[in-house]
Amino acid sequence: MPPVAPRPGDAIFASVERVNAELFTLTYGAIVRQLLTDLEEVEEVNKQLDQMGYNIGVRLVDEFLAKSNVSRCVDFKETAEVIAKVGFKMFLGVTASVSNWDAEGTACSIILEDNPLVDFVELPDTCQGLYYCNILSGVIRGALEMVSMKTEVTWLRDMLRGDDAFELQVKLLKQVPEEYPYKDDE
Repeated sequence: MPPVAPRPGDAIFASVERVNAELFTLTYGAIVRQLLTDLEEVEEVNKQLDQMGYNIGVRLVDEFLAKSNVSRCVDFKETAEVIAKVGFKMFLGVTASVSNWDAEGTACSIILEDNPLVDFVELPDTCQGLYYCNILSGVIRGALEMVSMKTEVTWLRDMLRGDDAFELQVKLLKQVPEEYPYKDDE
């Protein structure tokens, strides 16, 4: 039996420089804790985490495209699969699955069975409205916007709230046509 070829996300994950997972997890936890202290309202923390993630996603997409050697995706379905199988593996070391597509192919769920951001985390009763990993929804939204896809990303399930998985719903709102800042003949 021939050896199984590594999946694209696994090969990229093996070649990418990594930081200690526990250090990353604890640093992220400290950021969330500081936001809770500074902003005091859980909903404001959710917004701030989303905005931080958006800013990261805008910048992260360049590194992803440079290191992943992924060719241009033909549609939103293929883009979602690349995010789940390659993007999550490349940056978090986990593989996600894509399911629950709507009839138009413009909305799906990305499901994470494992999430390194929540190691060592237990939400107190005062933070029950907190989407602790909301930074991930912002990262996806920001990265997709940079490849001309305006999206809405929301949490449907969260293991910190007692669910059996982490599930993000990604809705394509509109495909933005690419614009070039200048013409070739100028």
